[in-house]
Amino acid sequence: MSQETTHSDKSFPTHPHAEPVTENPWRKLNAFTDARVGLGRSGISVPTKHLLAFQLAHAQAIDAVHTQLDSKALAKALVEQDWAKDWTKHCAPLLLHSRATDRATYLQRPDYGRRLDDASANILDEHRDSTSQNYDLAIVVVDGLSSLAVEQNTLPFLQALSGYIKSWNIAPVCFVEQGRVAIGDDVCERLNAKCVLVLIGERPGLSSPDSLGLYLTWGGKVGYTDAYRNCISNVRPAGLVYQEAARKAFYLLNEARTLKLSGVKLKDRSDDDLIVDTSKESKNFLIS
Repeated sequence: MSQETTHSDKSFPTHPHAEPVTENPWRKLNAFTDARVGLGRSGISVPTKHLLAFQLAHAQAIDAVHTQLDSKALAKALVEQDWAKDWTKHCAPLLLHSRATDRATYLQRPDYGRRLDDASANILDEHRDSTSQNYDLAIVVVDGLSSLAVEQNTLPFLQALSGYIKSWNIAPVCFVEQGRVAIGDDVCERLNAKCVLVLIGERPGLSSPDSLGLYLTWGGKVGYTDAYRNCISNVRPAGLVYQEAARKAFYLLNEARTLKLSGVKLKDRSDDDLIVDTSKESKNFLIS
């Protein structure tokens, strides 16, 4: 008997249709999460299809960070929306830029992404001086770390939010390239707005390259830290859907306007079932 024949049964599956992948019983959890669990194995390795999916997700995350946002096209699309007419009829969206001149500088110098460049600052100063408006809200759309998130989610979210803030005096919508969250404070201060809502592309994960973040600051001023902001994260169809994100954002906006504060002092109780004491007299439950 030849050596090939002798070892054939030990080297290859005996069944012609045997699966090369050993399944993992935890794979059922994939119905409830995007996390990579229960992938199974092929020998001692990850199955090829899961390895390729991981490499694709990694490539999408890199693209989300480095792809430039077309602010002009997004601003033009906003102007064409019927629900946004009240926001754009008096002033077209403003196209601004941070002090980070390019993507490499933006990634290496976060401080440059927190402030407007001189030309953008002048645009806002001239608008403020020419209108003398006291805006209730400034909406600032920033590319951040995922232009994909901004491109896909900005208009659907703003459409959902527009129904809640019809009576608010909205500043011209600002689109900022190479910006970070804190640049909204610069815009808010220069436009003399009472509050700012920043829409920004969040740092992409390996299952969410399209996640949009919302940051709200009451009376934003240059130098404010994150302690002054409220955050709503993971706004996208596969995460926090637009209508729910708009509901939460309006709750915080309304509370901020009522209490004149934001950040750690403002709690998101939009999902709480609160028991409210409607009696006029305050009673001490210990002696009642």
